[in-house]
Amino acid sequence: MIGPQRGASAGARIATILSGAWREPVEGWTGPADDLAAVAPLLLHGGVAALAWRRVRGSDQAVSAPAAALQQAYRLQALRAAVHEQEVSRSFRLLRAHGVEPVLGKGWAAARLYSDPGSRPYGDVDLYIRAEQHAAAKAAVVSPGADCPIDLHFGFAELDDRSPEQIEERTVRVEANGIPVRLFGPEDHLRLLCLHALRHGLLRPLWLCDVAAAVEGRAASFDWDRVLWGDPTRTRWTITAIALAQRLLGARLDDAPVAPRAAQIPRWLVPSVLEEWGSARLAQGARQPMADAVRHPRALLRALGTRWPNAIEATVGVGGSFGAWPRLPYQVAECARRSARFVAGIGRDAAGQL
Repeated sequence: MIGPQRGASAGARIATILSGAWREPVEGWTGPADDLAAVAPLLLHGGVAALAWRRVRGSDQAVSAPAAALQQAYRLQALRAAVHEQEVSRSFRLLRAHGVEPVLGKGWAAARLYSDPGSRPYGDVDLYIRAEQHAAAKAAVVSPGADCPIDLHFGFAELDDRSPEQIEERTVRVEANGIPVRLFGPEDHLRLLCLHALRHGLLRPLWLCDVAAAVEGRAASFDWDRVLWGDPTRTRWTITAIALAQRLLGARLDDAPVAPRAAQIPRWLVPSVLEEWGSARLAQGARQPMADAVRHPRALLRALGTRWPNAIEATVGVGGSFGAWPRLPYQVAECARRSARFVAGIGRDAAGQL
């Protein structure tokens, strides 16, 4: 783990390298060689090595060893793009065969925000379905021969302050490997990207690059009222994420109506994000399960340490506001909330075994 000062410094270097990396044409990066060497492993960890390569490849550092690692990540992601598109089409065919009509968000949908398919890494296929289709969807993913890397979301997660009908009427149909698939409408997707990134503490710079690419790539018909409509607290969070994309990565808001409000973020927020980018902390889902650590005191202490919520995670977790006051009360409350949920889960498991 990188210490706070060193972590913040590394985070600032990452932000500089990634500034405008999603644009076409991309402006070449001409920073010091030492900066690139210092943060190349962090760029790989944060899922933004290929985006960094887009800025570095036209410079005199393109033949350096750190740049070679970034280029390799770019090449692998470009190759992976075609495979992942097939996985998306297979996932939709599978669920439709079981009477389920999903909506795809993040992942492949976010990658479409970039002009170059090698710019963004691919993971699971994030599919959102109506809660009442839970049983049919579960049956689909465990059916013989399913073999699709699907991450099922029952309900619409951060967008559940609007009805399924309101979301589905705005979905966009595109093709993946010749199969029609449904994506969230651009306004709903931007809100989802913002809220998802904040809920996970903005640990990965990739998530903020996605927000920047969505904001700058919006069409003339883009409806900002749609982005800002819904639960007022989530709306303020959405504006906060957009503000961070502007402040850290240089996202252009131009005449966007959120620009005046985006200029007002607390002083602690930018340093908090930069420190996380420089720390290489694992995101949720990549950490050791708590259930595996409870029987081993040392492992338990490490697991608890990695799960101490950062200021951003805690604020979202307890439904707080991104104000100027201290974050520690939010962090303590969020830690208590998670602990209670974990203990309740152990109780349910034990009851199920009786």
